[in-house]
Amino acid sequence: MIRPTVARVDLDAVRSNLRAIQAFLSTGSVAPRVIAVVKANAYGHGAAQIGRALEDAGAAVLACADIEEGIVLREAGVRVPVLVFGALSVSDLDGIFTHDLTPTISTPSAARALQAAAARHDTRLHCHLKIDTGMNRLGFRHDNLRRTLPELAASGHLEIDAVYTHFATADNPEHPAFNEQRERFEAATRDLPGIGIPVRARHAANSAALLRDERVWYDFVRPGLLLYGVIPPPLASTLALRPALSLHSRIVAVKGLRTGEAAGYGLKSPVEQPASIAIVPAGYADGLDLRLAGTGVMLVRGRRTPIVGSICMDVSMLDVTGMDVAPGDEVVIVGEQQDEAITVREMAATIGTIPYELLCRVGSRIQRIYG
Repeated sequence: MIRPTVARVDLDAVRSNLRAIQAFLSTGSVAPRVIAVVKANAYGHGAAQIGRALEDAGAAVLACADIEEGIVLREAGVRVPVLVFGALSVSDLDGIFTHDLTPTISTPSAARALQAAAARHDTRLHCHLKIDTGMNRLGFRHDNLRRTLPELAASGHLEIDAVYTHFATADNPEHPAFNEQRERFEAATRDLPGIGIPVRARHAANSAALLRDERVWYDFVRPGLLLYGVIPPPLASTLALRPALSLHSRIVAVKGLRTGEAAGYGLKSPVEQPASIAIVPAGYADGLDLRLAGTGVMLVRGRRTPIVGSICMDVSMLDVTGMDVAPGDEVVIVGEQQDEAITVREMAATIGTIPYELLCRVGSRIQRIYG
């Protein structure tokens, strides 16, 4: 059985988006390879299917948040290197070795844990090293490397294949921290050989950074949102991208409201004249944000139809007054219908959030249909 509310995922769009990014990168003075970011279930699209599609399309590496996500990729048949971003100092590390994952060393405790695990497995473990250049999250502080890294450099069981950082303000062209972080990262990578850590490869650019500044392309770039056909707001781009995910449902009931009545929890916004509402079986348990009520729209019969009342756990309501609609009619929550379209970027802007959040919140009970 398939619920009326489904997500349709266009795998060819994902492949096409990767090729468009690769073509864009080929115009620069360097030609970095792509680390395709598929964490958080490939931004809600489905990590197993997306991972295989990106590997087939030429991604050099896939990247995920933790060991468990990496295992999902391996069990789906992914063969290219899989980089694990997350902190690993408190993780069960056996999956790194049994599933051939590439961990990130981002803290001294993670370095010690990985060193001990690699020694137990009697192997030399290939890793990436993360430098904190100002985001103040994970990574070895850029200005304290001579104190924190010698122990790692002396390890006989850890091999550093690449060094990376992450930008805190890549999507804000006016913020000075972006260039400060770039300069700190380049200074740090110049210092690393003197500490005993060779720099074989570097990467720093997420989707926003690779659009902004060719200087941070280095040896790899790490697109995430771009792969799924969304330009990180507020940036613009001429890249020929196609949204990979659309959300669809169907009307399950149509009913009338008398003057002064309202619908949904809280009985907000009573109608000033008789109205008709359509019930759609998609609510906040499916990832729809409560703030869409009274502000957002869905598409019915090619028209932008206001969301009214309240977003409930399992249903939403649309104002279809004056429209000829009936149970069974298709509803597009995100995507195209006839000549109209609603993008996830538009929906995010409507409620004051970011596209990443909305994509990652697409509920687990929504079936993904791949094509």
